[in-house]
Amino acid sequence: MLFLIILLIIVCIALALFVLIQNPKGGGLATGGSGSNMFGVQRTGDVLEKGTWVLLALIVVLTLSITTIAKTGGSSASAVDSKIQEHLDKTPTPSPLGSAPAKTAPATTPADTTKK
Repeated sequence: MLFLIILLIIVCIALALFVLIQNPKGGGLATGGSGSNMFGVQRTGDVLEKGTWVLLALIVVLTLSITTIAKTGGSSASAVDSKIQEHLDKTPTPSPLGSAPAKTAPATTPADTTKK
């Protein structure tokens, strides 16, 4: 599972780099009014866009596999979970009505017995 987590981090960093390398394709004020494009730029954009989608799909697959492995659990994870469950079973559950503990009478101060 540790290998999958490290692989997920590497894929996330690669996806961030792919997104940062791409040219923005937004319209509006970002377009310069020029319709001509160099021939190599479109192909590079296509490769980067497809790479982005592949990395995104890989992130989804890795995330789901890590979640599945974590839910089925290994021996160490289930041992920790059982200890936590034992501790939770031993603690008393509070009343669902939220009743406060019984109030005790306020302590009275003893009378002043010193002579003046």
